[in-house]
Amino acid sequence: MAIWLTENSKIIVQGMTGSEGTKHTRRMLAAGARVVGGVNARKAGIVHEGLPVFGTVKEAVEQTGADVSVVFVPPAATKAAVKEAIDAEIPLCVVITEGVPVHDTTEFWAYAVEKGGKTRIIGPNCPGIASPGASNAGIIPADITTPGRIGLVSKSGTLTYQLMYELRDIGFSTCVGIGGDPVIGTTHIDALQAFQDDPGTDAIVMIGEIGGDAEERAAAYIEEHVTKPVVAYVAGFTAPEGKTMGHAGAIVSGSAGTAQAKKEALEKVGVRVGRTPSETARLMREVMRSR
Repeated sequence: MAIWLTENSKIIVQGMTGSEGTKHTRRMLAAGARVVGGVNARKAGIVHEGLPVFGTVKEAVEQTGADVSVVFVPPAATKAAVKEAIDAEIPLCVVITEGVPVHDTTEFWAYAVEKGGKTRIIGPNCPGIASPGASNAGIIPADITTPGRIGLVSKSGTLTYQLMYELRDIGFSTCVGIGGDPVIGTTHIDALQAFQDDPGTDAIVMIGEIGGDAEERAAAYIEEHVTKPVVAYVAGFTAPEGKTMGHAGAIVSGSAGTAQAKKEALEKVGVRVGRTPSETARLMREVMRSR
């Protein structure tokens, strides 16, 4: 089992003919993902990487039955691309693009809600989603882990990869990189709910970082709704106060949003929190051994 992305998912790539779109389409295909076409209004009708290029997402969905779109378009074009996916009612839209203006993200997220919430958005500025051994939508390396029964949700792309690698012998059901921008589509809570409901997931790794209150809100949700064991890591224990660290969302103000405050909130509801990624992996190993 997996959440949101399975071996039956049919993927289209918006911006497939660009350099990044081309590179990662090849990688997704090599990973066994069912990529069925691309979208580029200026190149509609051509064949690229052995796949048809359509003029619109709607046309691609109608002709291929696609239910996932991965967006590799420049920041200025991302809002229009995501809105197009929403209009086509594609169930999952994975926005890889970095540097999308927060106002644009807010607008297309609100547009998805206005249209009835039929399209789940992951991202922007994220590595995507991978269900090892089944499918891969985005830029997560396909060969660093194995199928298993751990669910992973992470703000950080590189930490997603590190935990996947460190726990590769146990393996994962699905790994979701939600991105670290101030406004994102899918949240920690959304993933926690999906993993809780997934019979193929036995335990959950949650990776957060300093800034904002997403991890505190996730802790409150875990206390009320999650019965599966959760292990967490919060990036930024050594970050100086008031400093922006990496992601635009990682800004600490006073004691609010610090790694220590998040750690305490999570531990209060029974989540084990590692101070390093390797310690987090060790804690998860202990959880899995005890099951």
